[in-house]
Amino acid sequence: MSLESFDNLYQRAATRKGGAKALNLLLGKREGEVDQVLANLKDDRILSAMTKKIFQSGFVWRVVENKWPNFEESFFNFNIEKILMMPEEMLEKKAQDPKIIRNYNKVKTIKANAQMMFEQQQNGCSFAQFLADWPSADIISLWAYLKKNGQRLGGNTGPYALRTLGKDTFLLTRDIEAYFRAHDIISGGIQSKTSLTAIQQSFNAWQQECDLSLSQLSRLVAFGTGDNHIHIESTQTQLEA
Repeated sequence: MSLESFDNLYQRAATRKGGAKALNLLLGKREGEVDQVLANLKDDRILSAMTKKIFQSGFVWRVVENKWPNFEESFFNFNIEKILMMPEEMLEKKAQDPKIIRNYNKVKTIKANAQMMFEQQQNGCSFAQFLADWPSADIISLWAYLKKNGQRLGGNTGPYALRTLGKDTFLLTRDIEAYFRAHDIISGGIQSKTSLTAIQQSFNAWQQECDLSLSQLSRLVAFGTGDNHIHIESTQTQLEA
């Protein structure tokens, strides 16, 4: 089956959501110069955001949010150099602290992902700049980099972290997967290289037909598919798809 045109996709989503005006509100505005905003972040904020997503995965997001000030205090505000100097015994001790979420396997990712960022910094730029410079037209390769070089950043955790940081990316929600399977664009595992490449190429093709970001297109596909699962993040309601 050939890829559906952007116009058809948009019209179906608009019909389901009460018209173009209502749909456009749901899609949100396309932020300008978001990569520059990302590039200006300090790497400790990158590590903090990624760690939060790791702890939120499979857990109650509200609990993680409420405990996050304790995480910041316990892990030196995610200062890369200080974290890399922490011996394993200190990590084990901090993982037992009831002020944070006591999960040693996830606590260990803090140092591992700090190491990933430190190694990238040796190439002459911040990790934030590294993320900002990565072309969204090949965002799946950035997902693969985070999965390979970091810890617990595979699946949807890495993409959700990138979205939180302001990096333009689509997400592989249930509705997104259902759409691509229903249109015979993918048939194997959703995380296989073949499936990811086909999905990336589809989003890239749609971007040639419109001026929407990957994030907006991701929502558009979800709004035109299935039951429109909407993701609630922390205390703020955000449309994620």
